[in-house]
Amino acid sequence: MNFLSIFVLIPLLMLAGLWAARGIKAIRGVMITGASALLIAAVVLTFMYLGERNAGNTAEMLFRADTLWYAPLHISYSVGVDGISVAMLLLSAIIVFTGTFASWRLQPLTKEYFLWFTLLSMGVFGFFISVDLFTMFMFYEIALIPMYLLIGVWGSGRKEYAAMKLTLMLMGGSAFLLIGILGIYFGSGATTMNLLEIAQLHNIPFAQQCIWFPLTFLGFGVLGALFPFHTWSPDGHASAPTAVSMLHAGVLMKLGGYGCFRIAIYLMPEAANELSWIFLILTGISVVYGAFSACVQTDLKYINAYSSVSHCGLVLFAILMLNQTAATGAILQMLSHGLMTALFFALIGMIYGRTHTRDITKMGGLMQIMPYLAVCYVIAGMASLGLPGLSGFVAEMTIFVGSFEHADMFHRVFTIVACCSIVITAVYILRVVGKLLFGPVYDDHHRTLTDAEWWERTSTIALIVCVAGIGCFPNFFVDLIKFTFSPEIFAVLGMK
Repeated sequence: MNFLSIFVLIPLLMLAGLWAARGIKAIRGVMITGASALLIAAVVLTFMYLGERNAGNTAEMLFRADTLWYAPLHISYSVGVDGISVAMLLLSAIIVFTGTFASWRLQPLTKEYFLWFTLLSMGVFGFFISVDLFTMFMFYEIALIPMYLLIGVWGSGRKEYAAMKLTLMLMGGSAFLLIGILGIYFGSGATTMNLLEIAQLHNIPFAQQCIWFPLTFLGFGVLGALFPFHTWSPDGHASAPTAVSMLHAGVLMKLGGYGCFRIAIYLMPEAANELSWIFLILTGISVVYGAFSACVQTDLKYINAYSSVSHCGLVLFAILMLNQTAATGAILQMLSHGLMTALFFALIGMIYGRTHTRDITKMGGLMQIMPYLAVCYVIAGMASLGLPGLSGFVAEMTIFVGSFEHADMFHRVFTIVACCSIVITAVYILRVVGKLLFGPVYDDHHRTLTDAEWWERTSTIALIVCVAGIGCFPNFFVDLIKFTFSPEIFAVLGMK
């Protein structure tokens, strides 16, 4: 069996184990065992991949396997990974592992919750290892569908509205995406849906690229919170349970940026070069609008949700700069945002579980009451605003340096506009930290609250170590992804 199939097999075994489990201890045991196995597999894959690269294997995709599924449409179960895929698998495994601990005491319907959570995880892992267009789309849909029930049943607030809005908007994006994939397949004249073989043919006429590129980029961009199709994100995040918010913002939204690069730009570089300015304007708006919107919120989840719109906008913004430095920054930003937003949502869930409110006007002085959670929140905030030594600084600096490599005024003006988001981010982060953690305690009831339990410390410490690891040792991740970007793409784009 191909090693990559482990990332689909383990969630399938977890689903079977959960179905057979009786009692909360058995359910937790299955989840911890499965999540730990996925994390170990991701770490092993990372070092296996680096070993292959250090041994001189410069193939575009490693650990390839192809099994024909449906001959009439040339659909195959085709898997393979490069540096980006390995980085995304590692991120996903970390979020699933920490999200399991964040859901330690979730009730009611604990088994059913973890069944849907595991199915969502399987879709994410399957998407990142796939190199067949149809298989990628199938896993993409598997990752989206569980969100409706996870929010609608186990969410809070306007959960039915948020679940319906999220599902309809993301399914709308999927419709554009499916049309784009079919257009790529038939337009390329290929006898396979393998994206590597379609890219080698390089046979999609420019006129057709100009049709399929916007549809494909828009289809993935909806999940990446592209303006003006971002409105599902704040409501969805605010209503979702803690671990679902962690997985959704930390990993699921990364499917958008990954798909935009892997399919839209990789397969249609000429159209990307011609039409990228349109989406560059929209992503520039996302970056600044998301940051400004976060400034006026009082709900902790809405603040983090709009912050995610801004940070995910930076990912698409960097991808559209169409050069290797900015693209490297985009991948680092996906890793950085995935970890720090998961940390934010985990902490917000822990605070809400104690105070029973997410309104910052009804909280204060938490540093005196729960110092561990308060310090963790400060670390997450510093990562978000780009403090050197943490992941946000490395990612954003790489993006802005790569973006400024363009000599024309259009790209440089939008780069300067995007840079302004750093200042706006500092405003809302420092505002929240000052109001939430310092100053007088809000009321006497809050003085009786307890600090983090062991499972909460396990989740937060793991995420903080990863955020600091990227910030202090960025070369490890740069080395992981540096050979991923095909020189032929940037040659077509006229960049280096």
